[in-house]
Amino acid sequence: MLLYDAALYADAPRAVAWYAAVPQSLIVFIGICEVLGGVGLILPAMAKVKPALTPLAGAGLTLTMILAAGFHIVRGEYALVPANLLLGGASAFITAGRWKLRPVAPAPLTTARVLWPFAVLVAVVLLTFVPTWYTMTNVQF
Repeated sequence: MLLYDAALYADAPRAVAWYAAVPQSLIVFIGICEVLGGVGLILPAMAKVKPALTPLAGAGLTLTMILAAGFHIVRGEYALVPANLLLGGASAFITAGRWKLRPVAPAPLTTARVLWPFAVLVAVVLLTFVPTWYTMTNVQF
C-alpha cells in the first residue's frame, strides 16, 4: 500500500523480486484490499457493530491469499507459497468460525465500543505502518 510513491516503487524490486512483474497500481490496490481486510477481521467483531462484515473480510482475504499462492507458483517462487497458505488458512478459519460456529451478535453503539477498536487501530498503525514506511524511505536495499 505504501508503494503509491513512484520513487519507492522504483526501488522496491530490489527488496522484493515479484514487484517488478506487477504494475504499481495493482500493488497499491492489493495493499489497500489487504489492509481493509485485516481491519474488517478485527474491528466489526470487536466493536459489535456490523459483525457480519468479519466473515466477509475473512473470505476476501482467503481469496487474496489463494490468488497470491497461484501467482507465486506460476512464477516459480515456491518459498513464498507457505506464507500465503498459512495466512489464507488463518483467514478461512476465522471466516468459518464467525460465519456459523461462533457468530458475534450486534450490540448497541456506545462510546467505549467505538473507542476501544479505534485504539487498536491506532496501535496497529503505529506498530506496523510507521516502521514499514520508515524502512522503505530510509533504508537502502
